[in-house]
Amino acid sequence: MRNRSARRRGRRLCALAALPAALTGVLVAGCAATPHYTPDRSYYVSPDGDDDNDGRSPDRAWRSLNRADGRDFEPGDRLLLRGGARFAGSLQLGEGEAGRADAPVVVGSYGGGRATIVAHDTPGISVHNTAGVEIRDLAIVGGHGAYTGQGGVHVYNDRPDGRKLRHVSIVGVEVSGFRNGIEIGSVSWLTGFRDVLIKDSELRDNKDIGLLTYGPQALADGTPGYAHEDVVVSGVRAHHNAGDPRAHNRHTGNGIVLGSVRGGRIQRSSAHDNGSRASAEAHEGPVGIWGYDSTGLLMEHNRSYRNHTGSRVDGGGFGLDSNVSDSTLQYNLAFGNDGPGFHAYTSKNNDAHHGNVFRFNISSNDGRKRPETGGIDVHGRSINRLQVYNNTVVMTDTVRPGPVVRLLAGARDVTFRNNLLVTDGSLLVMTDAAFPAGRVLWQGNDYYATSGRPTVRWADTTYSGLAEWRSATGQEMTDGRKTGFEADPCFRGGKTPVVEKAGDAALLVPGCDTVAEKGLDLRSLFGTDTGGRDYFGEALGTTMPIGAALRETDGSGRADGPAS
Repeated sequence: MRNRSARRRGRRLCALAALPAALTGVLVAGCAATPHYTPDRSYYVSPDGDDDNDGRSPDRAWRSLNRADGRDFEPGDRLLLRGGARFAGSLQLGEGEAGRADAPVVVGSYGGGRATIVAHDTPGISVHNTAGVEIRDLAIVGGHGAYTGQGGVHVYNDRPDGRKLRHVSIVGVEVSGFRNGIEIGSVSWLTGFRDVLIKDSELRDNKDIGLLTYGPQALADGTPGYAHEDVVVSGVRAHHNAGDPRAHNRHTGNGIVLGSVRGGRIQRSSAHDNGSRASAEAHEGPVGIWGYDSTGLLMEHNRSYRNHTGSRVDGGGFGLDSNVSDSTLQYNLAFGNDGPGFHAYTSKNNDAHHGNVFRFNISSNDGRKRPETGGIDVHGRSINRLQVYNNTVVMTDTVRPGPVVRLLAGARDVTFRNNLLVTDGSLLVMTDAAFPAGRVLWQGNDYYATSGRPTVRWADTTYSGLAEWRSATGQEMTDGRKTGFEADPCFRGGKTPVVEKAGDAALLVPGCDTVAEKGLDLRSLFGTDTGGRDYFGEALGTTMPIGAALRETDGSGRADGPAS
């Protein structure tokens, strides 16, 4: 790899300068299975090897990463580092070393356990202007300047030919001690990567972000453009990525961030305990799992909890940020975050934030740092066609009073239906405007306060109880009939149980008939395809619940929630 050093070194620069301005800123057990193809050549590196060897077998292994980096790899080749050993240096795969999707170049471990790459002041592994690459079963550790300025696995495309490169797979890695654990970027919407998989990996103790994809910033009018396509994040754990207390002009301390993606999926992953050292002066803060400048995202069966912010903004569990369209958050669990469990936000005055859905999610005791923040938070200049239905949100008043749902937005065609909203205070909903039903519509929700009557702060007016709010605003009406409840859901865990670990989600399953299967039939009334299952995977049948879960009746033990 290194015999093109002068030319390659310039091209494989860490692409921090191309990041959007807001972003420049427990081992996984076992190893993944050996690929099923038979490679043309395998090369081995071992501390007991010799760089004068040919590297073609464990007995003739090279000794150093520097020697391995001097090899030009071709489709089907494998570079294998001895498991359990540590290797100082870095590896670079560049243009001219491309594999193919059916015969990728593989970098991984052999023998028992993972090999460890220790990179000082450089990325651990760089992939520049090439694809058909798989990185598997490695620990990648940053030292010295790597923490302030490098990506552990840095994948970047700035080819001038304007085509997306196919197939990048990163499986079974642990990355720590870098600015960003894994970063995948492009200089242009025309370039970038497609068919990208990041799976069964742990991204911890990095400074800014655990996992990031990015491209050029979107145009001010939201004109679509996406650098990457078909990106799957599965079984990834991003935690204790602390943030930078000196970064006052950007957010740091994020878990998993997808930017500039068409058709992305984050599933069975988790983000927790991130952002603990984020700047107190930053104008925006980190979030556990979120997307921006993207379309067609699906985030499902994930957990995001105990994420923090240094300032009074963000610090939430999940988010769909500026210029995100036609995307869905479903079957996710958020709890104990500084900011909202789920937020929809845009800073742009355009129509690009549209067609998104929050459904069958659970938020418990989020918004812990900011008294004005809701468990579900919708705010920004222009939120269009957002559907929020069948979510369960529980907010206790033990730390600070605050709403269960907050709506501060230039909203148009935003609907809240069949949600279960519970507090041991009294404030359920807070808005900054008296939205007419043509812009924001509430139908079929349950508003339950264990302390007094549930209240709605509707712009400058506070309403006590559902009936008073309905009479004054016309909300909670469907086809001329009254909808909505003030009913005790009889949670298994008591009046307002607090989720402190993932299995606790079962505490929020309704245990009586007050709200069970009394939700509006969204399909017949509004043509909504609800997905057919609740948070725990139970089939919905012909009736809908209020909230994220059906009442448990069969004792089947749906207590563990989504896997991660």
